[in-house]
Amino acid sequence: MLTLRKAQDRGRAQFGWLDSRHTFSFGHYYDPEQMGFSALRVINDDVVAGGAGFDTHSHQNMEIISYVLEGVMEHKDSEGNRQSLPAGEFQLMSAGRGISHSEYNVSQSDKLRFLQIWIEPDVYGTQPGYQQKNFGSHSGLTTVISPSGEQGSLTIRQDASLHQLILEPGQNHHLAITDQRRVYLHQVRGEVQADDALIQSGDGARVEQESTLLITNTSDKKTLTLIFDLP
Repeated sequence: MLTLRKAQDRGRAQFGWLDSRHTFSFGHYYDPEQMGFSALRVINDDVVAGGAGFDTHSHQNMEIISYVLEGVMEHKDSEGNRQSLPAGEFQLMSAGRGISHSEYNVSQSDKLRFLQIWIEPDVYGTQPGYQQKNFGSHSGLTTVISPSGEQGSLTIRQDASLHQLILEPGQNHHLAITDQRRVYLHQVRGEVQADDALIQSGDGARVEQESTLLITNTSDKKTLTLIFDLP
């Protein structure tokens, strides 16, 4: 069963310096039907104005993924990490027993756009951790995050994986879903056909009780889909 969530149905927060679209309930946006999916708790599509950002704030016991789509983000945290994340970069911050951090748009004029993703961990009170990597833009399926760090992926503290699927025009991918796992698709760029459902930029799709899923790029442009494999 595939359940589609259209981009325009997401929550929205606008604060002048920030324009954010919320796939799931977050902050002042609350929908009892959209409290997350399995261990996946947050997908925020954040657009940050030039010179602005998130002041220092704290988290505990959450796996926090940032994926920069446009611009450059500056990250600082209480563990001594200070990094720049250009477009295409994935960051995984394990909050563990507690970490404080800030995120800013490096540019004074250009916007910063990134996905902020939270996944609940399966262990608590651990040492905070920080990882960062660019996985390129190769066509096909690339494992970005996994429990074991397989294929050079970032290591998450949960039985969950994140994959990057890039399809050329007319290309498709048969996704195998094993052991009654749940899958969530978030369409980053372009539009794809997932079995009979058309998934456009900003859309999401819950996939449950399926063993396979055929994802096809029926457009004339390259597409990018994030695929979450969840317990």
